[in-house]
Amino acid sequence: MLMVVVGKSNGIASPVQPFTTYKHSIELQENVADLWWTVDADAQEIIFELHVKTTGWIALGISPGADIGTGWVDQAGNVHFQDRHAFNFSRPVIDNTTQDWFHLQGREQNGWTCIQFKRLLDTCDSMDVRIRSGTNIVIFAYGLVDPDLSRQDGDISYHDDRRGTRMIPLQSYGNPPSEDKFAGLDSFEFRLNNYRVPSTETTYHCKHKALIDPANRDIVHHQLVYECDPAAIFDDANLPEGLCDEINPQIELCTTNIASIWAVGGDYVCFFNAKKNNAHIEFE
Repeated sequence: MLMVVVGKSNGIASPVQPFTTYKHSIELQENVADLWWTVDADAQEIIFELHVKTTGWIALGISPGADIGTGWVDQAGNVHFQDRHAFNFSRPVIDNTTQDWFHLQGREQNGWTCIQFKRLLDTCDSMDVRIRSGTNIVIFAYGLVDPDLSRQDGDISYHDDRRGTRMIPLQSYGNPPSEDKFAGLDSFEFRLNNYRVPSTETTYHCKHKALIDPANRDIVHHQLVYECDPAAIFDDANLPEGLCDEINPQIELCTTNIASIWAVGGDYVCFFNAKKNNAHIEFE
């Protein structure tokens, strides 16, 4: 049995206090962008508050589409907010159908721009993206300067690499537990180095490498990782351990499905679920 603990943190970097209390919060980009939000199921609307470390414009959107709320705070402290829509990789244009993103309040403080805004979960606007149950693709971006509306070309500047994407279940988000919850536990770190991500919408790629202490290489011949039946129940404080033949009655529900195998001479083990009902394992 393998127990994996993945640490999660919703650490917030913004030094500015949010305008109100929210149900959820997440750090979109470390030390750069933070997001708070609350879903009002009765009103079928969602209230966001976005903080970004910039004195320029900031934007939050729902993709694909993409439906974007863009705003900034000018030198006089006035908040400007626009409902925009982006086609592919072009500059977002102002929504010419209906205004569905509404700013509530905003401010600039300590080098951060902070704006509170809201929209309906489903605006019924062809240029908007519905916030569905389940996972939503949330995008954000920001610029270094405010648009100059007095100029004909005073639109928002290009964000360059000042942008990001997060997959967030906005309507059913579970706030990560405190890091204290994992104190005293061992952790596993998973990395996929220099992996070229395919252009397909969804890709499943897995691999693992057996880490054998050099001092023990001459006594380790092979390793098997089994999947346990969901009906198996164990006491985490007293897991079965010993010679397999002797503890077989205790682990019987974990001896039928082999997840992976490593043997002497093997290196990385890669799994490619290329097609449904046509999965295979490749040993390198």
